[in-house]
Amino acid sequence: MANLDLRPLSLGEILDRSFSLYRQNFLLFLGIAAIPQLFVLVLNLAQVFLGLSKNTVQPGRPAAVPAVPPAAVPALFVIGLLGAVVYLVAYLLSQGATVSAVAEIYLGRTTTIGEALRKARGELGVLFGVTMLNGLVTVLGFIALIIPGVYLICRLLIAVPAAMIENLGPRDSLERSFALTKGSAGRSFMIIFVYFVILMALMFSLGIAIGIASAATRGNPQLVPLWAMLTAVSQSVVTAVVTPILLISVSVFYFDLRVRKEAFDLQMMMNPSTAAAAGAQGVVV
Repeated sequence: MANLDLRPLSLGEILDRSFSLYRQNFLLFLGIAAIPQLFVLVLNLAQVFLGLSKNTVQPGRPAAVPAVPPAAVPALFVIGLLGAVVYLVAYLLSQGATVSAVAEIYLGRTTTIGEALRKARGELGVLFGVTMLNGLVTVLGFIALIIPGVYLICRLLIAVPAAMIENLGPRDSLERSFALTKGSAGRSFMIIFVYFVILMALMFSLGIAIGIASAATRGNPQLVPLWAMLTAVSQSVVTAVVTPILLISVSVFYFDLRVRKEAFDLQMMMNPSTAAAAGAQGVVV
């Protein structure tokens, strides 16, 4: 992919290039998303089986609606809390590693799943700071009104690429994103919208299929663990398959903004080894 056409892209071209990168490097991006997601799946399955294995069917309840005994609640709470932490770490690793992989492709280099994840692991503290600060700013925007919250999400969409590629801290990454996305909040929104449409469509389709199968066998309580397990697995599979679409699109969008506002294409022609991390001074606002 050393011959990427670095030029200003329309929204359609950004999405087309993102899908092309995903298709041409499918195993790379799927592996980056799937490996961290495996830990989330293990914890989800542990929570499912702990809840089901410790339950007893209560008198007067249908057999397919088990009741969680009080003794299992603390363990389920701990697993749920641990699951939240693991999910956050998995998301940060996937996000950082995907951005790193796209950057390598843009720079005409190759990378592997392990290399991308190692780079993201090395920046885990910064990624956490960017995500927390981003979330805080967004929440404050939603407290003000819904529209400012959505607007801030769109303006801060490329904070992670800025942090990973330009070696910026959390605050500088958010400021960099806000500067680069000036005048492009609409395109940011459409990138997020396309991702959520695809994600919800797949989640809804699988949910309907599992729901129909579960309803058809509701008289057989022995199948309850199977449907719970399939639900957890399907959610993890959809997340692993669809999440790269958003992360790749955000990375392509980041480079497009730099081409538009900083002549990143010319910087790459003159000095490709330092162009990626040297744009913070030249941003046009």
